[in-house]
Amino acid sequence: MPVSQGRERPLTVHHLNQLLLVCSLVLLVAVAAVRISSRSGLPSLLVYLGIGIAMGQDGIGDIHFDNAELTQVIGYAALVVILAEGGLGTKWKEIEPVLPAATALALAGVAVSVGVTATAAHYLIGLEWRQALIIGAVVSSTDAAAVFSVLRKIPLPTRVTGTLEAESGFNDAPVVILVVAFSQAGPVDHWYALIGEITLELAIGAAIGIAVGWLGSWGLRHVALPASGLYPIAVMAIAVTAYAAGSLAHGSGFLAVYLASMAMGNAKLPHWPATRGFADGLGWIAQIGMFVLLGLLVTPHELGDDVLPGLVIGLVLTMVARPLSVFLCLTPFRVPWQEQTLMSWAGLRGAVPIILATIPMVSGVEGSRRIFNIVFVLVVVYTLVQGPTLPWLARKLQLGGDPEAADLGIESAPLERLRGHLLSVAIPEGSRMHGVEVNELRLPAGAAVTLVVRDEKSFVPLPTTVLRRGDELLVVATDPVRDAAERRLRAVGHGGKLAGWLGTGGIGNGR
Repeated sequence: MPVSQGRERPLTVHHLNQLLLVCSLVLLVAVAAVRISSRSGLPSLLVYLGIGIAMGQDGIGDIHFDNAELTQVIGYAALVVILAEGGLGTKWKEIEPVLPAATALALAGVAVSVGVTATAAHYLIGLEWRQALIIGAVVSSTDAAAVFSVLRKIPLPTRVTGTLEAESGFNDAPVVILVVAFSQAGPVDHWYALIGEITLELAIGAAIGIAVGWLGSWGLRHVALPASGLYPIAVMAIAVTAYAAGSLAHGSGFLAVYLASMAMGNAKLPHWPATRGFADGLGWIAQIGMFVLLGLLVTPHELGDDVLPGLVIGLVLTMVARPLSVFLCLTPFRVPWQEQTLMSWAGLRGAVPIILATIPMVSGVEGSRRIFNIVFVLVVVYTLVQGPTLPWLARKLQLGGDPEAADLGIESAPLERLRGHLLSVAIPEGSRMHGVEVNELRLPAGAAVTLVVRDEKSFVPLPTTVLRRGDELLVVATDPVRDAAERRLRAVGHGGKLAGWLGTGGIGNGR
């Protein structure tokens, strides 16, 4: 079943039905594979890559696919969705304290990793300098989805999770710029020219991303849409707009979409749980489609000669380049060695390196197919090694401490004509709101708990009603005190009835 060859045939309804059947079956298998990956501790990317390989020309599907340009376009689109979903889930309060460290790791750390890895590829494998620099740049980007799919069951210090999350969101942009620069025909620019180009593109992308995210958040909070289902669509449309605007302005579109999404994710938008669920589902579809397509692109019987180079380069990257970049970038910030060790081992490579490996193929760089094969082997083998061992290492380093109090799930629905808001509050396991009386919430004047749903039964609470885990509250707040009411609810969820006295935030504190 050749995909990229053969005479074109008219698309009929029968062909469309066949295509829909194949796609739906692939999605069902991939969704079932999530269960396997979660139980085994393996990042899901390996399962999806396996599905693609099984469908390819060396597998049972016998599909011949070699269109690197189409793969790159679809990969970029999927990466935009993945970065948008990651940005929406990033909490500003977690990354704000570690922002300088994460930025240093995403910029200076990438430079160290590229230099060390490229030197090893040149002297140990014998690659030309251009090819070595391309490989060094391609594998220097970490993948947050791969990291947190393994660590999601282990509570870690917020400094570790915040640094890893911010780094993975920031380092895609400089890496893309480097790979494109190294893949262009003609001589490679001097290092100072590349630094200037990277700085300018990052500045443009950051400015556009923050602006689009702020404007989008303001609009969604002040304009009531006719249906709640339109809010998730609007949020994703704004995120994609940030990417397009950043790219058209010759800035970093990837940084723009991440920052715009992070701005919206921390803006208390209406119908937020529904929006997060929608974005999470789109993120899964993007990952599944992207990895299956990358699995189709690889030709397993051609990997034999590139296995050893991939293992050698991966060993240098994992044991030398990554730890060195972490040590040089995080030591000035006085990060403990245990956290540096975990972050060194947590530098998983996932979707981004394999997608970036298609750039030299599209640009016609000599030996680009070998570069793709080496990167593919490196990502698969070292993800297989690092992924299952990350939880074990976190426990050995005693970084898997007690989980923090669970955050409240608060959904806001604007009541435009009543100039108010209806807040739906879910009290999760671990919330310190358990045992608090309604009058002890100390909500601001203009906000009140109007209904409690407990054990599938609803009732109007008294001031002395004691709240429990699993309760759902309906809180009505006037427009001027909406933000203060939500801040107070979150503060009590984290600090209990004495939240204001214990320094965990009150009405006047931030989120």
